[in-house]
This record gives sequence, C-alpha cells and structure tokens, in this order.
Amino acid sequence: MSIKTPACGWDQAVFRCGRCGAECTATNEADYLKAVGAHGDAHAVWDQHNTIERDGITSILRTILSAPELAAELLALADRPPTGDGGQ
Repeated sequence: MSIKTPACGWDQAVFRCGRCGAECTATNEADYLKAVGAHGDAHAVWDQHNTIERDGITSILRTILSAPELAAELLALADRPPTGDGGQ
C-alpha cells in the first residue's frame, strides 16, 4: 500500500494592501512578489506628489496606457537629442 502525498506548491495567494485595500491574486511566487513590489512602488511615487500633481499623472497615464503606440512615440521623442529649434 503506498500513500501519495499531495504536491507542495502554489495554488494562489492574495495580496491585500493595508493602506488602500487593493487586492491582487497571484498563482505563483514570482508573480506575487512582482505585484507586491509594484504596488509598494506605486504608493511611494503617489506619496511624493500633491493632489494637483497626482491628477496630472493620472491624466497622462490614462492617455498613454490607452494608446501604446503613443507611449512608444513619446519615448522615442524623449530619446532624441534636441534639434536646437526648441523641439518644434
């Protein structure tokens, strides 16, 4: 008679932020650590700005995240050296 022991490992883990109540479910340790790190970084950036700056950041992110090609073009513009005409 052999007894099979269940495999050890991840099924899923839920991260709940004590500061804002956000929840994230991950199915492996790497994704869990990535989610917790990104959320903590987001709080750190958010805490550095006032309400007006937060509104501006939020508006910019909504625009850029809804149009990935726009984000790519903005990054390309940022990486180009200045042309001497004030960027116009």
